[in-house]
Amino acid sequence: MLTALEFTQVPLEEQAFRSDIREFLNSTLPDYPPHLRARSWMGSSPEFSRALAARGWLGLTIPVEYGGSAKGFFSRFVLSEELLAAGAPVAAHWIADRQSAPLILRFGTQAQREFYIPRICSAQAFFCIGMSEPNSGSDLASIRTRAQRNEQGWLLQGSKIWTTNAHQCHYMIALVRTSGEASDRQKGLSQVIIDLSLPGVTVRPIVDMAGDAHFSEVFFDNVQLVPDALVGVEGQGWDQVNAELAFERSGPERIYSSIALLDCWLQLVRGHGINDPSTTELVGTLVGEIAVLRALSLAVTRKLVDGESPAVEASVVKDFGTDFEQRLIRQIGEWLGAHPDVEVSGALLRTLAYLEQMGATFSLRGGTREILRGIIARGLGLR
Repeated sequence: MLTALEFTQVPLEEQAFRSDIREFLNSTLPDYPPHLRARSWMGSSPEFSRALAARGWLGLTIPVEYGGSAKGFFSRFVLSEELLAAGAPVAAHWIADRQSAPLILRFGTQAQREFYIPRICSAQAFFCIGMSEPNSGSDLASIRTRAQRNEQGWLLQGSKIWTTNAHQCHYMIALVRTSGEASDRQKGLSQVIIDLSLPGVTVRPIVDMAGDAHFSEVFFDNVQLVPDALVGVEGQGWDQVNAELAFERSGPERIYSSIALLDCWLQLVRGHGINDPSTTELVGTLVGEIAVLRALSLAVTRKLVDGESPAVEASVVKDFGTDFEQRLIRQIGEWLGAHPDVEVSGALLRTLAYLEQMGATFSLRGGTREILRGIIARGLGLR
């Protein structure tokens, strides 16, 4: 399935770009504390996003005529990896840049491309994606939110939940039912662009245990959408979403959510000169596993470069990556418990405490394990 694994490396010409990014991050985020770095791609700063846009670093894979840089997927991988390793606050633009712009570019009308994509590339339009619904879990095919065609365009009724960063976004691309009933499953589903400032839209942030609000509930009460709100072909929303989710599930953000904790712990181990067999084994295990996961993500990037839609491979990366991110938190916590005489910094403890509270969400966002493994099983012909 991931046959390109052993051949895939970041091209040498991207090294200069990597150096530019690190220089920018060192000057923009000096002394950024690890407990903030641990928020990774869930930390939000519109100002930081606009600073990236000013350097032409949003829309790297988007054609120049729509405000992008046309640099390709390996450039975007390098940028994503450096931003995530630094724990940069990228949430404001992340979804719009990662999947909304490519989706509109591929399936949208010319008018949609010309209106939305330049705004995404300049960090003037932030997007969220409306998929999950109350009482449905990750079963997207059971969607009940409905957009009904009328003389003004589409009349929208329903709600979404666990929508990442909706309270800080301008637009949502939502999967909705435009025909049939929930029992029809994938049939009759379409994607629409929703201006979240429209009358009838209510966004309620969901505050988590750490005191952050990464997710929201969004309610639609007789929201009137324009005719051009439909993305792509009516009734083809399921296929479009699966193409979109390949972008969401394959990137390095499915590997580096706990990287700030790993960095802190490795500094602790080196600083105290700890090299007992169990510590050495854990260091080797964690570093070796993250290297393999990075190679898997690069292999998926190669498939995107080749014009493929690696939905199954992306699900593999997301499933294994999430397991690693969560296990890393547990293993480092257990190591600290087994070494009570080691003096631990407050920065490491704050980082661990945050991730212990948030780690459970890693296997929810972007698709649960059960959904991902169903996709993998179908891809292997097992169901």
